[in-house]
Amino acid sequence: MIGQYCSKKTHRGFQISLLLSMFAVAQSHAATDAKPNPRVEGLLEQVVTVATRQPADVLSVNGSISNISDDELRLVGHAHVQQSLNRAAGVNLNRGNGQEYLPAIRSPVLTGAGGCGGFLMTEDGIPLRAAGFCNINELFEAHTEAAERLEILRGSGTALYGSNAMHGVINVVTPSVTAPDRLGFDFGEHGYARMRFSLAGGEQHKFAVRGTLARDDGYRDDAGYGQQKLSVRHAYAGEAFDIESGLTLVNLNQETAGYITGLDAYKNRPVAESNPNPEAFRDARSARLWSKINLPVDGGEWQFTPYARYTTMDFLQHFLPGKPLEENGQKSFGMQLSFFSVGHPTLDLIAGVDAEYTEAYLRQTQANPTTGSAFLRATIPVGKHYDYRVDATQIAPFMQIKWMLADDLSLTFGGRYEMARYDYSNRMLSGRSRDDGTLCGFGGCRYSRPMSAVNSYDNRSLDLAAHYQTTSNQHLYVRLASAFRAPQATELYRLQRGQQIADLDPEKVDSLEIGVKEQRDAFSFGLAIYGMRKENVIFRDSGYNNVSNGETEHRGVELEVSYSLTDNLQMSLNGTYAEHKYANNPALLKDGDGNLVPIDGNDVDSAPRGFGSVRALWKPSPQGRLELEWVRMGSYYLEPRNAYRYAGHNLFNVRGSWDLKPNVTVYVRLLNATDRDYAKRADYTSFTDERYFPGTPRSFGLGVDYVW
Repeated sequence: MIGQYCSKKTHRGFQISLLLSMFAVAQSHAATDAKPNPRVEGLLEQVVTVATRQPADVLSVNGSISNISDDELRLVGHAHVQQSLNRAAGVNLNRGNGQEYLPAIRSPVLTGAGGCGGFLMTEDGIPLRAAGFCNINELFEAHTEAAERLEILRGSGTALYGSNAMHGVINVVTPSVTAPDRLGFDFGEHGYARMRFSLAGGEQHKFAVRGTLARDDGYRDDAGYGQQKLSVRHAYAGEAFDIESGLTLVNLNQETAGYITGLDAYKNRPVAESNPNPEAFRDARSARLWSKINLPVDGGEWQFTPYARYTTMDFLQHFLPGKPLEENGQKSFGMQLSFFSVGHPTLDLIAGVDAEYTEAYLRQTQANPTTGSAFLRATIPVGKHYDYRVDATQIAPFMQIKWMLADDLSLTFGGRYEMARYDYSNRMLSGRSRDDGTLCGFGGCRYSRPMSAVNSYDNRSLDLAAHYQTTSNQHLYVRLASAFRAPQATELYRLQRGQQIADLDPEKVDSLEIGVKEQRDAFSFGLAIYGMRKENVIFRDSGYNNVSNGETEHRGVELEVSYSLTDNLQMSLNGTYAEHKYANNPALLKDGDGNLVPIDGNDVDSAPRGFGSVRALWKPSPQGRLELEWVRMGSYYLEPRNAYRYAGHNLFNVRGSWDLKPNVTVYVRLLNATDRDYAKRADYTSFTDERYFPGTPRSFGLGVDYVW
C-alpha cells in the first residue's frame, strides 16, 4: 500500500562560448522592448522571501536568486528534490540512493561530517536543523513535494542569516492557505507510486492540510524506500495583527544501496543494479512547528516567529569497517524577532535577533565483529563507540540598512554578530578504549572520545552592496560579503585515533559578486560573476585528526536565461562555469614514504568546471505543454591529487502535460530518454579505487492531478 513500507534496517571551451553567446543574445535583446507574452509561464514578476524574510521582487535583491515556481515543480514532479533544484545555475546536488544526496551550491560537492555546514536549508524561513547539528541529507525533512516554490540564494547569505549560510541558502516555501484543493497520483517504473493531496477551508481562520505518501522499490537490489509527509497551515488576519502558523511531519524508511567499485563499473548494468550493502538502512523522523506573528506599528512592522523542532534518525553506517549503527536526535526551541521600517523616503531598516536552544545526542554501536585485516579487527571492537549529549545555545543580533542615494541607486549595509555555545557531555569512558575500559591492540581503538567540555564561538559577518537600476526592467549590483560557520558537533566530539581535543576555528569566507538582472514579460536574464576565498576549512587530515587549516578559492560565472521565441515556444538555459581550487597545502594526503602530497592549486575533488541544462518548452495548445531538457554534467576529479577523473555525461529528459478538463491534468515523464549509462556520483578512495552511485536507467512516469 502507498505510504507503508517496512525497511530492513573539450568542454571548457564549449561552455565558455555558450555562456558568452547567450550573454550577447540577452544584451542584444535588452536594447529592444520584448514582446509581451503572458501565456508563457515563469517570466512574470517573481517574489521571494529568502533574502529579506518578507516578500521582495527578485530584481531588487542584491545577489543571485533562483525561483522555481509551482508550475515548474508540477511539471517536473520530482521524486527527489535534486531533479528540481539542479535546474538552477550554480546548484549541483549529487543524488545518492533513495532520498540521500550530497550538496553543492557555488561550491564543490562537500562531504564529511561538516560538509552540510556550508549551506543553510530552510522551510518557510525556519532552518531545518540547528546551526551546529546539520545533516548532509537534511532536505528530505522538508516537504518539497508540496512546495509552492523553491528559492535558492547562491553565495553568502545576507545579514539575516548566520552560521552555515556560506555557499548558499535554499528555502522551501509550502503552499499558502489560499492554494486550491488538489488530489494527485504518480506512478513509475521500479515500483514507484505516490499520492498527493491538499485540502483547505475556513473563513477568518483559514486552514490547509497537505500530504505526500510515496514508495519506491528502487532500480537497484534491496534499495527501496517509503516516505510520508504532512504539512498543516493556519492563517488569521485580524485588525491588530496577522498570524500564520505551520506544522510539518516527515517519516522516512529506506533501504540503502552503497557504492559500486571498479573503473567504469556504472557501465556494467548487472553490477549497476546490484547492492553490495543489502543490510544498510536509514530510518528518519522529523517535526517542525512555527508561528509567524506580524504586528504593524507606527513607522514599521514587528515580526515574531517562535518555532520548535524535533528529529531522530537511525542508520547503518555501511561505508565504515564493522558497519556500526548510528542513532542521533535533537530537540530545538527558538525564535526570530525582526523589525521592518516602513514609510521613510530614503532609508529602509531591518533589525532583530535570532535565538535558539538545542538538546542533541549521538550514539554509535557495533553489533558484529569487524572483518578484514588484523589491524582493523583489533582496533574496531564490538560494542559502543560513542555516546554523548550536547546542549547548545545561539544568540545573534543583526541589522541591515538600505539607503536610497537616488531613485535608481541604493547602498545596502548589513551586519550580524553570533554567539554559539556547546555544552558537551561524554556518557562513556573518555579516550580510545573499548566501552568496558579494556585497550585495543596496535596502540589503541580507532574511535576516540574527548572528555566533557564547553566550547564557545563568536562570529561576525558583514554585507555591503550597491544597486543601480539602469532601466525599469534591468538592474545591476555589486556585493561584498563575509560569512561563517561554527564547527559542527560531530567535528568536535567524534574523534579518531590519538586525538583527544579538536581545537577548531570557525570556517570563514569572503566574497565579491557582480551581477546583472533583467525581467520582461517574455524575457528573463540573470548573470553573476563571483570570487570567494575560504579559510579555516575543517577536514580530517592524513593522521585522522580533525583540523581547520585548509584554504580554498572559488570563482565562477553563472547564467540563467528564459526567452519566448514565439507565443508557444520558450527556451531556457542555466549554465555554470566555475573553478574551485585548493589554496594551500594542508596535511590531507601523504605518499607511500610518508611525505606530504602538495595540492596547492589543484582542483577540489567533485568540482566540475562546467554544468547546466537547456530546456525547450512548447505549448501546442492552451491545454498542452511539452518540455525537452538537455542536462550536461562536466568532467571532474575524484580526489585531491587530480589523478583520477570522471568524464561527465549528457542526459535528455522529456516531460509533458495535458489538461483533459479545466480541473484535470495528466503528466508524462521520460527520464534519461537515451538510456545513458552514467554516474550520479563518482569519487576515489585508496581503499576502493574508483567508486560510483550508478545513474537511473531510462524510466517512464505517469501522473494525474485533480483540482477543485
